[in-house]
Amino acid sequence: MKIVCFGDSITRGVTCIRGRLRIIKENYPAVLQHFFAQKDTEIVNRGVFNDNSDLLIKRLDKDVISEHPDAVLICIGGNDCNFKWNEVVERPDEPHVPIVPLERYINNIKQIVKAIKDHGITPVLLTLPPLDPKRYYQSISTRFGKNISHWIGMTGGIEHWHGNYNRSLKKLMKQLSVPSIDVRTAIKGAGNLREFISDDGIHLTAEGYIVMAKKIFNDLTALQFTSQKAGNGI
Repeated sequence: MKIVCFGDSITRGVTCIRGRLRIIKENYPAVLQHFFAQKDTEIVNRGVFNDNSDLLIKRLDKDVISEHPDAVLICIGGNDCNFKWNEVVERPDEPHVPIVPLERYINNIKQIVKAIKDHGITPVLLTLPPLDPKRYYQSISTRFGKNISHWIGMTGGIEHWHGNYNRSLKKLMKQLSVPSIDVRTAIKGAGNLREFISDDGIHLTAEGYIVMAKKIFNDLTALQFTSQKAGNGI
């Protein structure tokens, strides 16, 4: 059995340590492979840093369809609902739209799911992992300047949009009647978010990726992608 993990830097396994982004070995696809070690299952990581749903569509054939997997885990949206912060800083009193507006984001997800199903592959949609708004704002303020807080205060910023995209995604999951996994609720319910979200407020820590992978493994097992109990955890 083969499962492709398809998404952005969360799938790639990026974390932030002392202000520096790096890829860690405890990314969720790698941890998931550990859980599936005794089940003759291959996990393929097709996460790309800074990707959004527009870009996923462009590489769908190359990175997913050509792999001929049995299932695809789709985790995307954090960059879609982000903003071009350099433009926000330059024009803080003007309106700004997310990099991929919500309607196009939802249509992109529909297109991705349909294309995957048309090839006889099972799509599995993941909710957006949570963020830590305080540390996220600190991170972007350090990078782009303090006056960014004016615009954020007027609009709700990424926290507002991040939640809105996730709610819309959950509604779409029900409409499409495809398997879905709520990693957001699992991570929020696992304990103190500071242990699971890294210094930049949006990428996960190793502990966060492990929680995410455990949730995915348990739900895939319940969905009967595998019939045996998991081995020892990490």
